[in-house]
Amino acid sequence: MHADPGTDSPRPLDADALRRALVEGPDAPYTSLEIVEEIGSTNAESIRRAALGATDRSVLLAEYQASGRGRLGRTWTAPPRTQVVVTVLLRPGAVSPTLFGWLPLVTGLAIRDGLVAAGGVDATLKWPNDVLVDGRKIAGILSEMTTVPGDGDFELRLPALVVGVGINVSLTQEQLPIPHATSLALAGGTTDRDAVALAVLEALARRHAQWRRCERGSGSSVSDELMTEYSEACSTLGAEVRVELPGGIVRTGRADHVDREGRLVVVTPDGELSVAAGDVTHVRPAGGRWGG
Repeated sequence: MHADPGTDSPRPLDADALRRALVEGPDAPYTSLEIVEEIGSTNAESIRRAALGATDRSVLLAEYQASGRGRLGRTWTAPPRTQVVVTVLLRPGAVSPTLFGWLPLVTGLAIRDGLVAAGGVDATLKWPNDVLVDGRKIAGILSEMTTVPGDGDFELRLPALVVGVGINVSLTQEQLPIPHATSLALAGGTTDRDAVALAVLEALARRHAQWRRCERGSGSSVSDELMTEYSEACSTLGAEVRVELPGGIVRTGRADHVDREGRLVVVTPDGELSVAAGDVTHVRPAGGRWGG
């Protein structure tokens, strides 16, 4: 077990207040919300719970996550009660798998929305879903998919998606997990974790609902509205970038746009390159915006 955080640590999240705002009531966006003191991984636990029948739009928060993981297998951890660590379980139902590739981007947009609304900082996105403040990473996001047994007597398995987020709130410079990270405290924002958790979960609910509506409104394709709103928040677009592709291949060029599959389209000396997976570094910012 992790050492007791002691009396000088930040106060715990207010589970009752968050449930009242997010779970209780006829129009509540979530079906359940639980906060645990310590866990290995909120994503791993949510995947386990999905197999046991956990409901769509159930929320799991942790005061301390011992084995947090980020994109590309990177670790993402911090001292107890210095982050907002949360995973949302989604059972997408009729949503076409062609839209699944946009879920990480939509989630990044939601975290950006929540931090702008309640965090007191000007957050931007680096493709696909790194949330940045002053060019430094303030949040990590990991979306994962599994399959779970469907209802009824048939041996049908249905997709379940877990969206995990870790937001640095009160970390000091010495506590940051990576050198080019930051926290709300270091960026001059709020350190009220309840306010951050509430705003982020409300934003996630709005953006995930918008993502689900694409199935009905855009014929299994991301909507123009969602593409536009993501593009406006993404500091990668227009920047000169260096892309490290799987297999050690490196390409450089100008990030032009994000396509309907959520891929980053980069204009290189050899033509357009559509990047579905890779590590993108901003070499030169777009229009004075720096994205890290």
